[in-house]
Amino acid sequence: MPKFLSQVKEFFLNLLFPPYCINCQSEGNYLCQDCLSLIDVSPNQYCPFCRPPRIVLNGRTCNFCKRTKNLDGLYSAAPYQNFIIKKTIAQFKYEPYVKALSEPLSLLIIRHFQSLDHPIRKPSDSNGSMEILVPIPLTKKKMRRRGFNQSEEIAKKLSAFLGIPLVSNVVLKIKETLPQIELSGKEREENVKGVFFCKNPDAIRGKEIFLIDDVFTTGSTMEECARVLKGAGAREVWGITVARE
Repeated sequence: MPKFLSQVKEFFLNLLFPPYCINCQSEGNYLCQDCLSLIDVSPNQYCPFCRPPRIVLNGRTCNFCKRTKNLDGLYSAAPYQNFIIKKTIAQFKYEPYVKALSEPLSLLIIRHFQSLDHPIRKPSDSNGSMEILVPIPLTKKKMRRRGFNQSEEIAKKLSAFLGIPLVSNVVLKIKETLPQIELSGKEREENVKGVFFCKNPDAIRGKEIFLIDDVFTTGSTMEECARVLKGAGAREVWGITVARE
């Protein structure tokens, strides 16, 4: 559908069925500014794998956990324990799938970047052609059911803000998996083994990849995707999420 027609459709839908804040029910937005302000955005970057999480200084990888992981680091805007975050992400990912929530969720990540004393680099600060955003993919079946990839919708907003290209077709999810939320840490690792495939290694070879997802829990999904990307030639792989458990 052309962009203009899509905007007209959205205008009339909002006119007939105005959005209400999913938290306080005020009319106007799916997440109002008052409720958005109740989410504390983290001013720090933490190691993805240390338990409890350690602050990482200067955007570098952690020197404490002595890990041998493929994911080089993580940017995460807020704790998943915040009840508004939980409610918003659930409404975004599960029926009735409120796609418009990508806007406030992306804004939280942008505020996180702005609060860091070592913000994510923009192409104007380095060789931008060497950095790309890659959303965690969905299977074709889940994509048909939902109608959109929630990680890709967030990535679109971040790409516009950062000026870093978004590449959506570089990684495929080739197997259905059980919902990660229902599994233990070890089960999550097994659940995602071998589910990703790098379709276009030339697009990522030698580049710094920023993997986009909604929530980081044990890190199993991002770590497996990072493993595939590095196996295909990526130089570094960093995660970016709205929330972290």
